[in-house]
Amino acid sequence: MPRLSEVIAALENLWPAERAESWDAVGTVVGEPDQEVARVLFAVDPVQEIVDEAVKLGADLLVTHHPLYLRGTTTVAASHYKGRVVHTLIKNDIALHVAHTNADSADPGVSDALAGALDLRVVRPLVPDPTDPEGRRGLGRVCELDPPTTVRELAARAAERLPATAQGIRVAGDPEAIVRTVAVSGGSGDSLFDQVRAAGVDAFLTADLRHHPVAEFIAARAHSPLALLDAAHWATEWPWCELAAAQLDEISDRHGWNLRVHVSKTVTDPWTSHSPSPGAPN
Repeated sequence: MPRLSEVIAALENLWPAERAESWDAVGTVVGEPDQEVARVLFAVDPVQEIVDEAVKLGADLLVTHHPLYLRGTTTVAASHYKGRVVHTLIKNDIALHVAHTNADSADPGVSDALAGALDLRVVRPLVPDPTDPEGRRGLGRVCELDPPTTVRELAARAAERLPATAQGIRVAGDPEAIVRTVAVSGGSGDSLFDQVRAAGVDAFLTADLRHHPVAEFIAARAHSPLALLDAAHWATEWPWCELAAAQLDEISDRHGWNLRVHVSKTVTDPWTSHSPSPGAPN
């Protein structure tokens, strides 16, 4: 079995920490470098429910997309919920490693996995990484649909292909407009509106779209048919777990590690139910 340090080195090769945004907190949170790793669990959120799943599974390493301590902390006391996570991990010899914005901009990365889940053909990054001479890394992806479809049909495809959540898919724009090109970005995407406009796509699928940025975006595009599709944050990033697990599986086979790699299907989206307004548009 490989040591944790060997597995982490492989993960860092996929998602180098130096490619994370300056405000981010990525890398190994807990873990003994010399401990052996036989079983790995991938998930979006390092919450207690996922850590308990890792314990039940007998995992030696938990890899999550979201950081545990994004803004730092002064305590890991078990009286706090994040402290309980740390205590549970250490007591059960489970390491935690985070790949966040460094996985967002990777090739392939979070948005590639999102595009793949929707059978979209990736053309280029939405926001290219200027340090990538091949022009394949960066935030978001610009994609093509073959054959073209309507906004309504694309929203239905996203609702069917992405993990089920209470939110489902919200749409801003003409549901019958034709979509030939679409930009996608896993996670919060309304900071990318300028790049979406510049890309000249027919639709943008992302998550966490807020009222005022969307209202301003729609007003600014005036006569443009560009549509917005808003999915749950967790749902747009979960496909990356399957992609990342497959990448580690391939590395394991190449090195003869025989790792057992799993993807959590536990829904950690915080919204738990949805009641549509009577007479609301569909």
